[in-house]
Amino acid sequence: MSWTKKSYCIYLLANRKNGTIYVGVSGNLSKRMLEHKNGTNEGFSKKYSLKKLVYFESFEVVENAIKREKQLKAGKRSTKIQLIEKDNPN
Repeated sequence: MSWTKKSYCIYLLANRKNGTIYVGVSGNLSKRMLEHKNGTNEGFSKKYSLKKLVYFESFEVVENAIKREKQLKAGKRSTKIQLIEKDNPN
């Protein structure tokens, strides 16, 4: 039997450059991205057609991921844009 560590991600989605930004958290980022791309779940990301993954961070502890998500959601838009453009200028 093999054990793998579970990882949790916070992620930012956008619909276009300088467009709407969504901050989320997930224990399975690839599955969650498919849900966003297919519009499976109703809500903010579907309403604004947020399908482009523009930034993410990984955590081993879910509480740390949730804490970071809340920090980003409460933060300024300019901070989110700086995170995105640091590794993803386009």
